[in-house]
Amino acid sequence: MSDTIAPSARRRKHGGTAKPPKAPKAASLWSDAWHDLRHRPLFIGSAVLIAAILVIAAFPGLFTSVDPLNAASCDLAKARQPMSGAHFFGTDNLGCDVYARTLYGARNSIVVGLSTTIVTAVVGGLVGLVAGFKGGAVDTLFSRITEIFFAIPSILGALLILAVFRTGNVWTVTLALAVLAWPMTFRIMRAAVITAKSQDYVVAARALGASAPRIMFRHILPNAVAPVIVVSTINLGTFIAAEAGLSFLGVGLRSPDISWGLMISDARERFLEAPAPLLFPALFLSLTVLAFIMLGDAVRDALDPKLR
Repeated sequence: MSDTIAPSARRRKHGGTAKPPKAPKAASLWSDAWHDLRHRPLFIGSAVLIAAILVIAAFPGLFTSVDPLNAASCDLAKARQPMSGAHFFGTDNLGCDVYARTLYGARNSIVVGLSTTIVTAVVGGLVGLVAGFKGGAVDTLFSRITEIFFAIPSILGALLILAVFRTGNVWTVTLALAVLAWPMTFRIMRAAVITAKSQDYVVAARALGASAPRIMFRHILPNAVAPVIVVSTINLGTFIAAEAGLSFLGVGLRSPDISWGLMISDARERFLEAPAPLLFPALFLSLTVLAFIMLGDAVRDALDPKLR
């Protein structure tokens, strides 16, 4: 009798049956992209910086005991003081603490950027999805409408819209920027949908009798949304800079609201005498815009297999 025991007999001898090996998880674009992003220093650095800015914008009171929204916190007798232990970034022309105003100014700038990004991504994405999927007269109509918006200079158009409202706050600035920015998202989504709808999995879904909404939202949208995510991430930083530009020109946010652009506008006249009230909000603005642009570049490289 042979000393070799068959595998099945060995399992019976030790009791129980061997568990079948686990099937490997199916790879996907998003899982591969996340695995790639976790090893990119550019993504990690920009994500940490953005997380810090978001925490400051959401909870500025954690980092300063001064409330710049309270007029009593400003002392005109202490105007344009240099940096000190009492005022880390010095004081502005009205004797307000620049450090506290810079931290509180992050909130409005971030809210405008996020709100505009969400509106443009949703509106432009949905319209681009429908136009690219339907084609024909629907596609032609929306394409001609977007060409009208592209013909309007962005800054000039925003100035006109804000002049109509005669008031500058977070929501009017968001509306002015979103009205002029959604056509870009539309074009990107439309091009991605036109490419995706000719793929085999869409043809198979049609052959199986799937409805048009199911094909659009179940099969095409998940495979066409990646370029929109990349552009929206980069645009978020652009919208923050645009809000600062409009506030600097005097048509964006206005006092008593606080934003980085408004602080830069207020400090420019006495810049040579007191540079800190302009330099610190400008530094925070530049770092925020740069962080979102770097994040968008990292996401773009991770989602595009050709760049890996």
